[in-house]
Amino acid sequence: MKTYSAKVGEVEKKWVLIDAENLVVGRLASLIAMRLKGKHKATYTPHIDMGDNIVVINAGKIAFTGKKRDDKIYYRHTGYPGGIKQTNPRRILEGKFPQRVLEKAVERMLKRGPLQRKIMKNLKVYAGADHPHEAQKPEILDVAKLNSKNVRA
Repeated sequence: MKTYSAKVGEVEKKWVLIDAENLVVGRLASLIAMRLKGKHKATYTPHIDMGDNIVVINAGKIAFTGKKRDDKIYYRHTGYPGGIKQTNPRRILEGKFPQRVLEKAVERMLKRGPLQRKIMKNLKVYAGADHPHEAQKPEILDVAKLNSKNVRA
């Protein structure tokens, strides 16, 4: 028996809608990363973009466990000497682009490279409940029902 390797033309992509309200960031990000990569499919092939297109709404209402909302620190560097900057999730979520917390969490769970950049284009994250992808008829994925630990009350 030969090992099956999917071709680009054989990939079947679905649209999935996830409501992120009160969902735990890390658990949701790992589920999204798995679906973006296509690992939930039996025909998974590592070097091909096999994952689904994912639309996440209410990303501004995402939850952290424990005191991570205040104590967790995100670092970035400007590229100049002494240019390290830091912030916490509370400041990002209260800022202009609260969806970036989830986008960065998913991005950092995927292996860096050209395929990661291509895969990340299949993720659409919106801070509010509105999204412009109604025409694609996304099927709703209830992450809260998958495991009781996914939800933070």
